[in-house]
Amino acid sequence: MATPHSEMSRHGAGQDAVSPQGPSVQTASVQTVIRQLRIVFRALQTHSRSIEKACGVSAAQLWALWELHRSPGLSVGDLSQCLMIHPSTASNMLDKLEKKHLVERRRAGLDQRVVTLYLTARGAELLEAAPAPAQGELNRALQALPLDQLASLESGLAALLEGMDERDDDAALRPIDNED
Repeated sequence: MATPHSEMSRHGAGQDAVSPQGPSVQTASVQTVIRQLRIVFRALQTHSRSIEKACGVSAAQLWALWELHRSPGLSVGDLSQCLMIHPSTASNMLDKLEKKHLVERRRAGLDQRVVTLYLTARGAELLEAAPAPAQGELNRALQALPLDQLASLESGLAALLEGMDERDDDAALRPIDNED
């Protein structure tokens, strides 16, 4: 089992000297940040599991349903932008929601290639009983931050990502619950 110190050593973050009095200020800060990130990740996992248990859909799928409720007739591309995910990921998610009879795709007008998305009656019923907020805990908490703190967090996370050897930039276009 990896300890916070061994995790840091592998990535070069915990290389500062440890004095006889204990870890350095930098090491203590690194350990605190790792614990805080773990709390964020676990909270997201817990939220996603509670949504799945309550609704039978993932947190990302629930957010998609809310977006279609707010703006009936969105295209797949529009929905992917609302959810901040790749269009192919949105399309795969819609396949699952369509199989559950929660959404429907409609082709209308002269250009039959244009597909618009709508909730079904069953999808609307699910939303009536669904917990809020639609975008989930992380989005709600970030929206509540003062702009200066949000900007500081953004720049700090950007610096963290720059320092990581193994990173998947495409992960930014997939839901956190990774179910879709």
